[in-house]
Amino acid sequence: MEVGIAVATAVTRSVVSKLLTVIEKRWRELKDLEDDIGFLHRELTMISGSMEVQISHKGQPSAVEIISMEDFRDLAHNIEDCLDRFLPCGSCEGESIRDAKKFCAEIVRLKRRLDEAHQRRERHSIHSQASADAVSKANHSNPEKDTGTHGACPAVGMEEPKQELWESLFGGQASKLRVISIVGFGGSGKTALAWEVYNCPQVTKQFSCRAWAVASNHNDDATTERLLTAILEGLDGEAAQPVPQKLRQLQQCITRLLETKRCLIVIDDIKMEFWTKIKHIFPEKTESRILVTTAVTSVANACSLPDGYVYSMRSLSAKQSKDYIEQKVFVDQSTPDLQRGSTAIVDKCDGHPLALVSVAKALQDHNVLTGVHCEEISNNLCSRMDVNKNGHFTKLRQVLMNNYSSLPDNSFRACLQYTSIFPNDRPFSMNSLIRRLSAEGYIEGKHERSDLEVAYDNMEELIDRNIIQRVDASNNAKVKTCRPHKIMNQFMLHKSRSSDFISTSFGDKNRINCRHLVIQNHRNGISTCRATSGKGKQLRPRSLTVFGSAGKAISDLKNCELLRVLDLKECNDLKDQHLEDIYKLLHLKYLTLGSSVSQPLDGMEKLHYLETLDLRKRKTETLPVEVISLPHLVHVFGKIKLKKLDSKKLNKFLSGECNLETLAGVIVDSNSGFPELMIHMKQLTKVKIWCEPTVTDNNKILDPLSVAIQKFIKARIDTPVGARRRLSLHLNHYSKSLLQCLDKANATSTVSGNLSSLKMQGVLRQFPQFVISQSGLRELCLTSTNLTAADLLKNLRKLRYLVYLKLVEASLTGFWIQDGDFLILQRLCLVVEKPTFPTIEKGALTRLTSMQLLCKGLVGLCDIKIEYLRDIQEIALDSMVSCETIKVWENEAKKHPKRPRILLLKRVVDPAETMPSGKYVSSCQVNNNCYSNTCAIHQMEIELDSLSLQQKGHGSDQFQAGQKRPRPPHFPGSAG
Repeated sequence: MEVGIAVATAVTRSVVSKLLTVIEKRWRELKDLEDDIGFLHRELTMISGSMEVQISHKGQPSAVEIISMEDFRDLAHNIEDCLDRFLPCGSCEGESIRDAKKFCAEIVRLKRRLDEAHQRRERHSIHSQASADAVSKANHSNPEKDTGTHGACPAVGMEEPKQELWESLFGGQASKLRVISIVGFGGSGKTALAWEVYNCPQVTKQFSCRAWAVASNHNDDATTERLLTAILEGLDGEAAQPVPQKLRQLQQCITRLLETKRCLIVIDDIKMEFWTKIKHIFPEKTESRILVTTAVTSVANACSLPDGYVYSMRSLSAKQSKDYIEQKVFVDQSTPDLQRGSTAIVDKCDGHPLALVSVAKALQDHNVLTGVHCEEISNNLCSRMDVNKNGHFTKLRQVLMNNYSSLPDNSFRACLQYTSIFPNDRPFSMNSLIRRLSAEGYIEGKHERSDLEVAYDNMEELIDRNIIQRVDASNNAKVKTCRPHKIMNQFMLHKSRSSDFISTSFGDKNRINCRHLVIQNHRNGISTCRATSGKGKQLRPRSLTVFGSAGKAISDLKNCELLRVLDLKECNDLKDQHLEDIYKLLHLKYLTLGSSVSQPLDGMEKLHYLETLDLRKRKTETLPVEVISLPHLVHVFGKIKLKKLDSKKLNKFLSGECNLETLAGVIVDSNSGFPELMIHMKQLTKVKIWCEPTVTDNNKILDPLSVAIQKFIKARIDTPVGARRRLSLHLNHYSKSLLQCLDKANATSTVSGNLSSLKMQGVLRQFPQFVISQSGLRELCLTSTNLTAADLLKNLRKLRYLVYLKLVEASLTGFWIQDGDFLILQRLCLVVEKPTFPTIEKGALTRLTSMQLLCKGLVGLCDIKIEYLRDIQEIALDSMVSCETIKVWENEAKKHPKRPRILLLKRVVDPAETMPSGKYVSSCQVNNNCYSNTCAIHQMEIELDSLSLQQKGHGSDQFQAGQKRPRPPHFPGSAG
């Protein structure tokens, strides 16, 4: 129930916004309904606020609250459906309400229902308040104050992470304070690892004074005093001196101890507010060390600046998980039946320690175990958290719910819940997700920030809290693809199904009322959408997403008249006839299609509300200019062709307003009408252009294309956020003529370019001068240019503001990066066929944090000295390099103060490419945080899917099976 409230709040706010638009723009048509619409607006605003309070309610909601919230949620959905069916586009003028008489009757009916629901809540809430408070008090349990998770998680393979943290404690300057942070997802064993280090013999021998304290959610002076008192009592316990009562005296005593003795302080579950309050009491010149645990990456980074170290927790490997289950549950039993059961448990828990120990404890209650029983517990893990008969899953549920309920507000929670649409094994695109969230109205712009910006900030917050995991980063270091932790994804999906947010099962009796349909590898014979709807009955989903085969379920697409998101990119059995009526989906805002559809889409120009059109899975698509001219279309992806227009169509295009911001990309050939259209696309901020060979000597195309690109580069940005422009040119082997035009135009211009990102692919005779004129260029990618190292270096040095540089060449022989070169460059990617990497002098690349050296023939270090790169955080290698080379880089990384991660990236080859693009995706991480055999990892990477390998993880943060430990001193709870 508590999970459903967040999305209901987002929907309610969207409805309130629409009602406000109705009041402001349609009042002349709706004079008789002014009071009723005003009532709906006021009541829904109050309901939205009430729901916001409800989600922060720490106890179990009463039965009355649950029914009431479900009532209001359904009403909000009904009002939203009503507004969508009858009202015209709010931002377009001149359209009248569809069937005003029916609309008026529906508004009156909904007003009456809302009034009745409100009265029903008032009648029953008084009688249930006392019992609800009692239940709340009894059920309220803060996972951070429960029995410590250091005794709740398995400890398999703890020695190497302990060793790493021990080395980090004594690394750096001996007489300078160092803060070590342990960061990770809830229940991953952060506290347990810290407790192991705290009681490690080497640590107890080296530090004469130690203290363990647990931070609190409360940010006030009294709580700060309690925390500092716990620290002081731990450090000075043997002296038995009275503890000062005033905050300032506490601070002075702790500072004096840290300056005169060698101390270790562990602060479990640190918050940014606490760290800001207490960090000044830790003297800079001291041999003492601080160890903190947190679930938030930004907090870990803040604590460990400038010379500390951040250790990121990792999941159990499949072998470690299976070993634990066999030790704790299947003692001296190894039948094929139990092995199947064990595999099911390991797959379900996905290396999450707290989930694993919860399942193990539940299985220990049974005298006789079978593989079927193990599979049943695994399949119903989330349901067992709700039922909670014997309490084995109580802690796990609290940790997962805390990850959800502790988010800042319901817009963040709606984002997290929405990610459960995507299967566990499929990382999703960050940009695609935020466009979907915006299309469905779950995110609203605020304080002059767009919907997409707010959605991106929300997702960044989820990543920062380690609830969502990064998979791949884009050129600007922002997250490109990501995925939730598998156990969190399962928990959110279970809650989403329970609240009719998502429907995936064929027998779901409430499927007709769900808001999001997800079909995955459907088997023909049962129509997913028809399972409960009945023939011809209109369904209410706002999105339909298909992974794999859709079967007959896709035939009911025409009954989803209010659909806003149609994602068929991964659908492999979609046929042309299935989309014959797509133009009837008048509310569609987001459309993606896969490769199984071959024919052009007729009627797409009728999709008035369309905002995103993604055709990247299809081959070349010729679109009519009417589609590009759709009033709300902002993003188009794929290989698009736009034919030359006759004067009538061109004048019609010019008389309208094109709101396109992204066109990635468009094919320009001798019959292309794009150059003359591009000149008038004033909102365009990102464009990708493929030049066909027929363009080489065709001045009728090259001249207007050059003018259009020049205008795109030079023109002022006309968008509300003032975004800088991004250009990608795929020139193949025919770049000479176009570049000459661009350089010639640049030579006569006095205005600097406005590009922030440029990608160029194709043979160059010399470094283009128009590139050098882009004074604000921050990202540059050059592919297959065949330029000499000397020519490249001479001109790249002139681009003073580059933060990202990617070079894809056959060889980089002679590329010498000297002292003082590229002082603000943060990310460097070099993709070569021959293992000839640059020489890097000391004093160069002083801010470099990421270096990718991608060549399958790389042997050893290639004379690269990473000790010169003081800020380096990660080094990526081709996944095909030898085990010996990986080992060499691992050992070198251990010697660096920052202990950079060693990543393996897998090359992606597109058969349609005429030149290698140098595209890589994440494969796995094999640095000193990774404790499986390196060569075994290497062999697995070659054989297994890269994403599956990374999901299984190679790190360990666990405890030894059956080991019993004393409780830590002071504030013995933990956040796990």
